[in-house]
Amino acid sequence: MEMKSDVVIVGAGPAGIFTALEMLRGGSRKNIIIVEKGQSVEKRSCPKHKTHKCVNCKPYCHITTGFSGAGAFSDGKLSLSSEVGGDLPRLVGDALVQETIDYTDKIYLEFGADEHIEGLENTEEVKEIRKRAIRAGLKLVDCPIRHLGTEKAQSLYLAIEKHLQKNGVEILFGYECTNLLLSGAECRGVVISNGKEERTVLAEHTVIATGRRGADWLERICAEHSIAHQPGTVDIGVRVEVRNEVMETVNRVLYESKLVGYPKPFKNKVRTFCQNPGGFVSQENYDNDLAVVNGHSYKELKSNNTNVAILCSHNFSEPFNQPISYAQKVGELTNMLGAGHIMVQRFGDILDGKRTWQKELEQSNVRPTLPDAVAGDITAAMPYRAMTNIIGFIQAVDEVVPGFASTETLLYSPELKFYSNRVKMDTDFNTNVKGLHCLGDSSGWTRGLMMASVMGVLMGRKLI
Repeated sequence: MEMKSDVVIVGAGPAGIFTALEMLRGGSRKNIIIVEKGQSVEKRSCPKHKTHKCVNCKPYCHITTGFSGAGAFSDGKLSLSSEVGGDLPRLVGDALVQETIDYTDKIYLEFGADEHIEGLENTEEVKEIRKRAIRAGLKLVDCPIRHLGTEKAQSLYLAIEKHLQKNGVEILFGYECTNLLLSGAECRGVVISNGKEERTVLAEHTVIATGRRGADWLERICAEHSIAHQPGTVDIGVRVEVRNEVMETVNRVLYESKLVGYPKPFKNKVRTFCQNPGGFVSQENYDNDLAVVNGHSYKELKSNNTNVAILCSHNFSEPFNQPISYAQKVGELTNMLGAGHIMVQRFGDILDGKRTWQKELEQSNVRPTLPDAVAGDITAAMPYRAMTNIIGFIQAVDEVVPGFASTETLLYSPELKFYSNRVKMDTDFNTNVKGLHCLGDSSGWTRGLMMASVMGVLMGRKLI
């Protein structure tokens, strides 16, 4: 079956959504089709709140797949600074990115985002935290945060979904893009399938916005069709969980402390990411049954703990060019040791060179908020370089937040971010294949909700 459109967007994550949204806001009369392998927001549901353990949903994980991507089931934090969220400023300029962040933030407010912004007050206390960070050899990145909350994010993205459909955007749920339609060096559309039937969608412009979930797929497509790209950064790390009392000041003053360091001896970039005060550690499943750890923070429901990711950046050089596969192998090895589950270990046990036992977790002040995590030894799977960097970074953070490197601090693994394949594009997001554009985290240029949304807005303006 053949369909025709002016613009086809593959992936209904923030980048794809805001491409279509900005085209509508700009008065475009072009026909827009969005292809999404998952379901609509109202049909997305993780059964874990009933089963109390991950059941590895098929054919995909509802937390990572569907309208708004992982956004609807994340803690929903919008970083309002161009310093955070990837390298898009390097492509189009810092001033344009910051201006578009401010514009995109207003759109989120129109659809129901909380008006309160975290991190704008308590300037004297921020100075004190920064002073301690400098002494520890870390950089504190100033970044105001608008926190949607996991449950609020779902209602917000549902409103955007209905708005797009009401205004003529056709969303094909349950369809996966299997390939591109190429004629020489020009993209003419995509081939899609729902497992029962195959369709072709012809379009003047094809926008690939498959998110971190689709980063490895896009990497394969780029290699198959000679789409100019290069290996970029891959992040391998852990999700750290401590008692709220340890993070009390930072949570109150900053809500999210974005710290960056380059610990010896390797001096890789290590950073905190996605801090969740009173939050919950969660599991996400990717293709090939890969289980990775993440964190959520609700507006209303709170735990006794704060969790935050610590990510170590890896940049590979020749001859190696498969950083996504490398990170996946690390995750698979960790999953193997955990019998298919997320693994958790106490920081003190890592320093003592021993595994953690379940009975030790039960006696701890820090009780895991991911109850089906398996106590064990994450160092048996984590690469030495990454683990050494993470240990050094945690000890440095302890100088900023005393108690962060306590014996009972929990480390969950694996926390992996798949956005390493960087597609080569010009400032109008044109690839070397005419009519083909790549956006968001899968393009390698953004990280996170806001910057992916910003890239979508800029793409929408180009397509009007």
